[in-house]
Amino acid sequence: MNTTTVQAGEPIPTISRFAFLRRLLGRTRAGCLTLTLPSGRHIEVAGSEPGPQATLRLHRWRPLRRLLLEGDLGLALSYRDGDWDSPDLLALLEFGLANEAAWDSLIQGRGPARWLARLAHLARPNTRRGSRHNIAFHYDLGNDFYREWLDESMLYSSALYAEAVVDTLESAQARRLGRIVEMLDVPEGADVLEIGCGWGTLAATLARERGARVTGVTLSTEQLAFARERAAAWGVAEQTDLRLQDYRDVGGRFDRIVSIEMIEAVGEAYWPTYFETLRGRLKPGGVVVLQAITIADALFESYRRGADFIQRCIFPGGMLPCPRVLREQAERAGFVIEEEHTFGSSYARTLAEWRRRFLAAWPKVELLGFDAAFRRLWAYYLCYCEAGFRAGRVDVGLYKLRRAGHS
Repeated sequence: MNTTTVQAGEPIPTISRFAFLRRLLGRTRAGCLTLTLPSGRHIEVAGSEPGPQATLRLHRWRPLRRLLLEGDLGLALSYRDGDWDSPDLLALLEFGLANEAAWDSLIQGRGPARWLARLAHLARPNTRRGSRHNIAFHYDLGNDFYREWLDESMLYSSALYAEAVVDTLESAQARRLGRIVEMLDVPEGADVLEIGCGWGTLAATLARERGARVTGVTLSTEQLAFARERAAAWGVAEQTDLRLQDYRDVGGRFDRIVSIEMIEAVGEAYWPTYFETLRGRLKPGGVVVLQAITIADALFESYRRGADFIQRCIFPGGMLPCPRVLREQAERAGFVIEEEHTFGSSYARTLAEWRRRFLAAWPKVELLGFDAAFRRLWAYYLCYCEAGFRAGRVDVGLYKLRRAGHS
């Protein structure tokens, strides 16, 4: 085996086709990487700081071109296309995040490609019509698809795992659901609005356990059909009004409003509208509970100027707020945040379990008409998100809001 070992700061042996690769690997600070080139040659690079041990096998040179031109989007798409592999994709992505600051100027993508990605993202705004298309892209893949790898709750948002306890996804989702119900503190027979009701589990739970009258809105026809079936099966169809409706078009006022991992699909331009809608639909003395994924404050400005893999390939039109912006938007709409609980480590565990289930269910998923490229894309998506939560790049939190001056 032809192997070359390089320590951080040493020049990488000449690879004439790609000076870019030499510059990139020469800046490695943390962890170590074993890289196999298309020729079969092996290069081992070690940083001066501890970090993940990763392996990358290049089947062809194209991923380097795409990384140089398109940044992380190019790396993701070349993985989807089978141009490279890793026996531990999570470790490789964590290795990349550990060295992100050192590599930053080299992996942001070149100007034209980066701007094209940004323009493509901006071309999918969350107008009423745009939101329908953006939501359908992800959530209308089919209930049969999601049923194969989500747990029976069909909750597609972070569970809440107990620390230092052997826990299942089912029990962790039940714990998180219980926390939301507790934070809402719904009076018997109260009117509740759920913005982004998904497959209907929370709405049905509030109706069954608290006697609430629940209005739930979604833009996914697949989700709506399942949610209505679940409400009927649980005997709460008369207490639930589940609709295919944009949140901006909901009328009336409610004692409680809940919105779970919905703000990420709203789009930055519509965050003020979202919070104004929450305020306008909430009765005096009412409570809002949000579950929101956030990107770290320090990363927000760079993030909002580009368009990453998730925005291009998984959640078109999506945008994460940072904690600072989330608080600012809430305050501008006249809210105070009374309670906050973050649990990013639980999202990492949730994603790991989803990935395990997705890959185990692949033979059945494939029969639904999904191909190998889809499998690789989704495996990358789940690993990419898990790595982000493990590194603290992103977080998730539950937030309890009231109108300022009301208690």
